[in-house]
Amino acid sequence: MNTIQLRDIEDFCREFKLGENLRKKTFLITGATGLIGSTLCYCISKLSKEQDLGIRILCPVREEGKANDMFNGLSGIYTFRHNISELLNSYQGNIDYIVHCASPTSSKYMTTKPVETYTFMIESTLELLRYTRVHPIESMVYVSSLEYYGQVLENTLIIEDSLGYVDPKSARSSYPMGKRAAEFACTAYFEEYSVPVKIARLTQTFGPGVSRNDNRVFAQFSRAAINGENIVLKSSGKSSKPYCYTTDTINGILTILLCGENGEAYNVSNDATYISINDMAELVKKEFNPSIHIIYDFDPNFGYAADTFLKLTSAKLQKLGWRPKFGLIEMYRRLIEYFKSNE
Repeated sequence: MNTIQLRDIEDFCREFKLGENLRKKTFLITGATGLIGSTLCYCISKLSKEQDLGIRILCPVREEGKANDMFNGLSGIYTFRHNISELLNSYQGNIDYIVHCASPTSSKYMTTKPVETYTFMIESTLELLRYTRVHPIESMVYVSSLEYYGQVLENTLIIEDSLGYVDPKSARSSYPMGKRAAEFACTAYFEEYSVPVKIARLTQTFGPGVSRNDNRVFAQFSRAAINGENIVLKSSGKSSKPYCYTTDTINGILTILLCGENGEAYNVSNDATYISINDMAELVKKEFNPSIHIIYDFDPNFGYAADTFLKLTSAKLQKLGWRPKFGLIEMYRRLIEYFKSNE
């Protein structure tokens, strides 16, 4: 964690109002070395230290060395080189809260390993749900994705009951299909066994902590601005979605965990950031490097996937008191600052 991440986490701790609810609680957080999981661990650990809350965080990890490097010196974080099942079977203490962040994130992996992608999401979620049925907890959040909604061809508001098309014959659909299946497992365990589980459907989240080598569009645009390189778009750039800053997302997840209704799903997005890819390219060029150019390098007759419009609304989450703090320009400013600090 560098100074830019630390600044964000200190800001989060000053503004988060629900810390007292976490006093002396034990968390199980999966996917702790990923962007969402690690930022969640950083925020809870810092909050616990500053407010003397005595929170314990249990993190099953595949790469214990990597986890130790990330969390070295942070109070209350305990890493275990176990998969989820092994940790649940061996741990004898009490668990109060579970946040299930673990999930494949590489599009290449989803395409080349659709079986592993799909089955991991279902099996890991079922492991946790079975545990909570036998060992009562206070609350669990399953971290889902805007990809749950699939392909939406109209520019209409997407609420939690909306549903678009997912191609069942595409290997890449292993991810959205897996998210839908895991969400249904949560619903089933709530309906039949009253497991206190909620679902957080995250839009694309970024900020300090994103890998410098991340290949998603926002990271490509940031690197182009830093390096003075042209932005090359390989599609029409009309597809649109909102975004959310890392610590805003963490605040949203914890708000759902503590204030959400069991069995319900909540969109986590900053509605004001809804933008198309080409408009976002123009924004980055204008705000961060006006000397670069935007080049469209695609053949409209090639047969690309149809443009999709994922106009998520977070109105349901905002009724719980959550508000996003960072707009898109500030999100990019902080990400670019973070990338530069790691050069």
